[in-house]
Amino acid sequence: MKKMDYQNVRGTQDYLPAAEGIRRNMKRTLEDVFSQYGCKPLETPILNYTDLMASKYGGGAEILEEMYTLTDRGKRDLALRYDLTIPFAKVVAMNPTLTMPFKRYEIGKVFRDGPIKAGRFREFTQCDVDIVGVDTQVAEAECMLMAVDACEKLGLPMVIHYNNRKLLTGMLACIGVEKEKQSRVILTIDKLEKIGASNVVKELHAQGLSQQVTATIESFLQAGHSMDYFKRYAEESVDVQQGIAEIEALQSFLTSLAIEKQCVFNPFLARGLEIYTSTVYELFLEDGTITSSIGSGGRYDQAIGGLIGTDETFSTVGISFGLDVMYEAIRSTNQPASPLVDYYIVPLGKQTEALLVARELREQGYRVECEWSSKNLRKALTKANKEGVKYVIIIGEEEVEQNQYKRKDMQSGEEKRIPFRFA
Repeated sequence: MKKMDYQNVRGTQDYLPAAEGIRRNMKRTLEDVFSQYGCKPLETPILNYTDLMASKYGGGAEILEEMYTLTDRGKRDLALRYDLTIPFAKVVAMNPTLTMPFKRYEIGKVFRDGPIKAGRFREFTQCDVDIVGVDTQVAEAECMLMAVDACEKLGLPMVIHYNNRKLLTGMLACIGVEKEKQSRVILTIDKLEKIGASNVVKELHAQGLSQQVTATIESFLQAGHSMDYFKRYAEESVDVQQGIAEIEALQSFLTSLAIEKQCVFNPFLARGLEIYTSTVYELFLEDGTITSSIGSGGRYDQAIGGLIGTDETFSTVGISFGLDVMYEAIRSTNQPASPLVDYYIVPLGKQTEALLVARELREQGYRVECEWSSKNLRKALTKANKEGVKYVIIIGEEEVEQNQYKRKDMQSGEEKRIPFRFA
């Protein structure tokens, strides 16, 4: 018989109980934070029409190259979702009776046939929050505050970099970058942290920009993190004026919330996705142990109206956390994993009695595992130690005769006999 190839598909992986236990605790923590902010749960299909996911209001050309596509029996062109944003925009477009503002969260698998590195796979989990119907910077401020709260609860000190697309596009227009080239230029500027200023300038030269325009962008890259650079273009561009006003309004909220030290204005942050229309932000670990972002988001006011086919604007702000990269960050800190069970029962020939004790403890809300194999007591205790179980219960002939069971505290070694009526 030919041996079956049972390896995981490249870019996917299994999470064994210890790892999945951490990930589920992370999900519960995030869900608790999302709920505290009044976000309602939502679930959308993994499978979508290709036309929807390939919309110009979707992830842009770079992500579309990574999209998994297929054809069903009815010869319909379908695609696996590459994020949770466009499926959410579809929900709002399909349900015009939703009460606004509408805040939702969703945690789910997404798929991209892209490069693989630490914390970045081809099948991965995103944790998204989106707010529709709020047209002021208070929505962005709330998303950023939520990110600070969530990361504090997860034990992941982080910093948020933020910028405004209106500032960037307005400035590029003022210095002579043609509208049709602005998206490519923004994508290139967004690579600054990865490839450095000299390589950014080389790419800009290759895009056919004039020497003067390229030189002006190069001086911008060297200008530092000052809003003053943009203010020189304010009289020439409405976009720059609006961008400055929005950034200053956001900064006022961040200062009032006392999180301004965790939020850094970064004029080079672009987020290459064309969907974004105003504020953009990315979350990075404070210690830099993982260089890629652990979350990102921004305002995308045109996506929902675009799907409906109208010029109507739906004020929409979102933030997305990458569960896999955050898990890698937590794992790298060597934090001890929480035990998956509270009690581990070892029946010495007394399986029925073990079930009775387990049932009572479960009714009290405890997580209980019974050892049903033929392990001797020594091996059972070794397993309990390895898995970090706090209490082991031993039930043998003597315990049943005396209507009690023995409870061993695996941390202190203390043993205690607990009364229990077996019959």
